[in-house]
Amino acid sequence: MIRVLVVDDEALVRTGLRMILEPAEDIRVIAEAGNGSEAITAVAEYRPDVVLMDVRMPGMDGLTALKELRRSANAPKVIMLTTFDLDDYVHTALRNGAAGFLLKDTSPRDLANAVRTVAEGSAMLTPRVIKRLIDTFAGLGSQGAAEARARLSVLTGREEDVVQAVAKGWSNAEIARALAMSEGTVKAHVSRALAKLQLSNRVQLALLVRDAGPAH
Repeated sequence: MIRVLVVDDEALVRTGLRMILEPAEDIRVIAEAGNGSEAITAVAEYRPDVVLMDVRMPGMDGLTALKELRRSANAPKVIMLTTFDLDDYVHTALRNGAAGFLLKDTSPRDLANAVRTVAEGSAMLTPRVIKRLIDTFAGLGSQGAAEARARLSVLTGREEDVVQAVAKGWSNAEIARALAMSEGTVKAHVSRALAKLQLSNRVQLALLVRDAGPAH
């Protein structure tokens, strides 16, 4: 059972999210919070697996709460929700460790699938957000690319192959088929790469690869 905390300053939105998720047999909404401060308290008390959190809230906003949560031991996976797909929100959320970024017009089915995806350790972004990231990082300067390539140089050849596939948005199963290895081996390579690069999830890994530019 995937335990979910819903965080939004509007009670109606929280109720709507609960109604969308609760019919799923493998998902349970265990608590709600109205702002970032309440979210931090609720995470400590209820220990959710996944947090669905609005970006803009009064008091402590979602981005600040995300940063605080990622500092804690056994931090939950966090999916940021917003009605806006502004670049600043996306970049800050992902670099602060968000496992996903969804717009509030996401379909009920896709929302439930996003919760399942991040609970399993993968990343989830709406196609519009992915396009914005690709467009933005295609224009990075050479200095940023050189720094990113230097960071990636600590990886072994096989780890780099897996990381490049992660950056394409491939699942572990797809990577395993393409590179002729087991899914368990893929997961191990991803875990080692994250540890070496001091990153917390696959989204940050993909962003670093995009920073570095095309593989040589």
